[in-house]
Amino acid sequence: MPAPQPKPWIDAIAPYVPGRSTTDDGRKVAKLSSNESPLGTSPKAREAFAQGAASLDRYPDASAAALREAIAAANGLDPARVIYGTGSDEVLHLAAGAFAGVGDEILFVRYGFSVYPIAARRVGAVPVEAPDSDYGTDVDTLLAHVTEKTRVVFVANPNNPTGTYIPRDELQRLHAGLPGDCLLVIDQAYAEYLDEADDDGGMELAKTQPNVLVTRTFSKIYGLAAERIGWGYGPAPVIEALHKIRAPFNVTTAGQLAAIAALGDTAFVAAARAHNDRWRDWLAGEIASLGNAGLRAVASKANFLLVLFEGKLTAEEAYKALMEHGFIVRWLPGQGLPHALRISIGTEEETRGLAAALREIVGAAA
Repeated sequence: MPAPQPKPWIDAIAPYVPGRSTTDDGRKVAKLSSNESPLGTSPKAREAFAQGAASLDRYPDASAAALREAIAAANGLDPARVIYGTGSDEVLHLAAGAFAGVGDEILFVRYGFSVYPIAARRVGAVPVEAPDSDYGTDVDTLLAHVTEKTRVVFVANPNNPTGTYIPRDELQRLHAGLPGDCLLVIDQAYAEYLDEADDDGGMELAKTQPNVLVTRTFSKIYGLAAERIGWGYGPAPVIEALHKIRAPFNVTTAGQLAAIAALGDTAFVAAARAHNDRWRDWLAGEIASLGNAGLRAVASKANFLLVLFEGKLTAEEAYKALMEHGFIVRWLPGQGLPHALRISIGTEEETRGLAAALREIVGAAA
């Protein structure tokens, strides 16, 4: 008998590959492969999370009313226009599912977040990749790839896995150049790591424009990656469409409580941002000192560095050697970056240790 066959666009999906947490031989090592918070989670958020155990037998609030109110209050938004999901990944998938389908195109930059082509193919749309500019988003190139079939444009700012960033005027220029029936999705998973002066204006566009959706997450600076809580903001008709295909009860009770408490612990967030600024800049300086060996770090606004290996030592060799030294980072051949490693900013001890290990590896390869 014939067996069920997936649709051809599903067959074409290359599954998402998460960052590893153990070595080939199963050793637990310093995990710097998934851009997780090196400071852990706010104690206030952990305490609130524990309160969720009192109602394990009940479904969570399907409307996430308290969470939406907290997000809106913290960001000056209308709670009715907040969408929520299992990580911002779900919101990205909802955007593709609500506004694109078979025969449509979804546009993003080369070296963008690997969920974008998956979200496109999942709904039968064609993923279109625009060339980058030195690993960053090029507005003119993106606009040149817009066609009458383009329905969604994904832009991560800062971008993952490169850490690059486009300023407010460039983001506004991108939006101004798009047709009105094209949804611009601004993925701001790392927005909390930006200085106030680096605000890209994406949320302002989402407040005022009919075709802009901004997405954010609690997985990074808030340290709630295990609970998978994301959210988005946009015009009412867009949010209404996303709710129609959103999974019911998609954010757990404990997750909602923890996220609300995390939003309120501004001191923890400020400490996390300061730690990231200090050690990202320090690690970038260490990489720069290895420039004679062909190493180069792409300028980053996020909580990681993309390190290019353009000399004798290859990224694959460095990846394996770092693993032997007790550090797991992200090697990205599946994203067209076989010559690069993405390195998350860890604790002071982890960051110093990784730099020392990398210096030793470079010396041995000389």
